[in-house]
Amino acid sequence: MDKKVSILHLITAAKNASPFDVNMAYDAGFEKIMPYTGVELKEVMGLVQDAIFSRSPSGVKRESIFIGGRDIDVAMDMLATARESMVPPFEISVFADPSGAFTTAAGMMAKVEQHLKKHFGGDLAGRKVSIFGATGPVGGCTAVIAAKYGAEVEMVAHRAMTDVEDKAASYKKRYDIEIACVDGSSEALKTELLKNTDIALCCAAAGVRVITLAQMAASARLKVVADVNAVPPTGAEGVDVYADGVAIEGTGAFGIGALAIGNVKYRTQHNLLRQMLEVDKKHYFDFLSAFEMARKSL
Repeated sequence: MDKKVSILHLITAAKNASPFDVNMAYDAGFEKIMPYTGVELKEVMGLVQDAIFSRSPSGVKRESIFIGGRDIDVAMDMLATARESMVPPFEISVFADPSGAFTTAAGMMAKVEQHLKKHFGGDLAGRKVSIFGATGPVGGCTAVIAAKYGAEVEMVAHRAMTDVEDKAASYKKRYDIEIACVDGSSEALKTELLKNTDIALCCAAAGVRVITLAQMAASARLKVVADVNAVPPTGAEGVDVYADGVAIEGTGAFGIGALAIGNVKYRTQHNLLRQMLEVDKKHYFDFLSAFEMARKSL
């Protein structure tokens, strides 16, 4: 086999490639990383085929593609286009993780599932999951993962219901899942919806307090609260960023903080990047693939 330098072609619709992803790729073992920024969907096929046809079938095994950006639908479209652009035996692995949303959501849901099993028995199936900050990339990915694995999912609206309704309709059509939408635009409404859910996921913007201890304490049903926000104030009051299944004071629920989730996210992304360096098997990784890897990376 030709011994070629390993190359990761980093494709993103954003203005800049993510330094986080570049560092992760180097640390996983890629020798060269080449970013392509401001890429439109119609340009993906040309880039992919330039990459695969510039080496022999043995040499191309040392190449992979990473898809970044900020929009999960655009990333999934790019992943699909990249896959369709392959011409075996000229074929390489592709991994989509826009803004780290796929691996962050995967790490969050793997941790939630872990502590559900530990403290209450059972997995996500049949559990009600309420997602705050649901219109963002992490919130959207957690909604789809949870629904795909049998949970009853509701996206919580902080402002206009139309915002989450549009997202939910898009996810329903694209991923063949059921997602409900609920109004959480007031503190009273959030208190009521927490009384009727098993899992609360805080995926809102950094530094935004979403739910309070008093609201959580009012719920006899609430089991797990997970928060991806590491910037004070945290999204869920009483859930420390290091919390890894820690009992939340005054409630019957257990908290999972941003850094506990982040540790799994890091290992998940690292392990998926390492798998792309395997020369004899090609992979196409999305957020569902990331969730399966996150389960193994706990």
